[in-house]
Amino acid sequence: MPLIPSDYRPPFLFKNGHFSTIYAGLVRKINGVLQRRERLELPDGDFLDLDWSEANVPTNQVCILLHGLEGSAQRHYITGSAKILNQRGIDACAINFRGCSGEPNRLYSSYHSGHTQDLEFVVHHILKQNKYTTIFLKGFSLGANVMLKYLGEKGAQAPVTAAVAVSVPCDLKSACNQLLARKNALYSHRFKKTLLAKLKEKQQKFPDKLDNKAIEDIQTLKDFDDVYTGPAHGFKDALDYYKKASSKQFLQAITVPTLIINAANDSFLGPECYPYQEAEANDNLSLEVPYFGGHVGFWGKNNISYTENRCIAFFTRVLAKQFCILLVLSYF
Repeated sequence: MPLIPSDYRPPFLFKNGHFSTIYAGLVRKINGVLQRRERLELPDGDFLDLDWSEANVPTNQVCILLHGLEGSAQRHYITGSAKILNQRGIDACAINFRGCSGEPNRLYSSYHSGHTQDLEFVVHHILKQNKYTTIFLKGFSLGANVMLKYLGEKGAQAPVTAAVAVSVPCDLKSACNQLLARKNALYSHRFKKTLLAKLKEKQQKFPDKLDNKAIEDIQTLKDFDDVYTGPAHGFKDALDYYKKASSKQFLQAITVPTLIINAANDSFLGPECYPYQEAEANDNLSLEVPYFGGHVGFWGKNNISYTENRCIAFFTRVLAKQFCILLVLSYF
């Protein structure tokens, strides 16, 4: 199931990648999702906030949602996904990465594109509830990279039924190069602004780990990763972080049915972020590359995005295939 043709055909304006990205990020609104917060205490002394939304009827299915860089469980693409999942009888557990739930996390370290330990902790937390027999995963951008890396690391041991990755920068260096380009100046400035605000808070709390001059010298997102993301999380620098945290190198080990949807006109993704060869070599990995969509900007009718409908269809197909296999096995 490697390369999947896409039938995504948006209206004229949404064929522009920047328009799609900006509209989805700043204009689209989702109503009617009631979230219940749960705080998990982590083994290293930090905490993680989960925002749950539940189906109208009891269910044994849950989907863990992972947001992108400087996002949260309240972003439209998370609540939009949660809404349609709930309508289809699937509970949604939206992870707020450390420091992204509206409250600073406790440690100097926080979250990054390759930190899979928290996702693994959440999966085991859900399994211990003995409520869900089916766990799905859906990740966006940075969260999608975390998700794919986790699935590759766990291999056949991943207790997951199916997964969908949207707009995933599976080669972090390639994606960084794109964000540093002039065409993405507005996006990178927005990311840098929120990241620096958080870093200044950390500098006040941990003055021995970071001085003011180091923060003042940060001009680009790569500088930020050189100064903070890399060293704070055990990497030598930004390039070492990009190399080790990129999910692309883990794709061949994925055994869970997984769909990647990366738009061809996503200005955040470089050529290396489209894993054609990896999908062709792994029967469990499907790659869909629509011509349009921008970055997490896939328009859809009735305020349901293309990837939200696509995700439900993919999960449904995987469950149907598994049911057929069980039926055949029971017959013999």
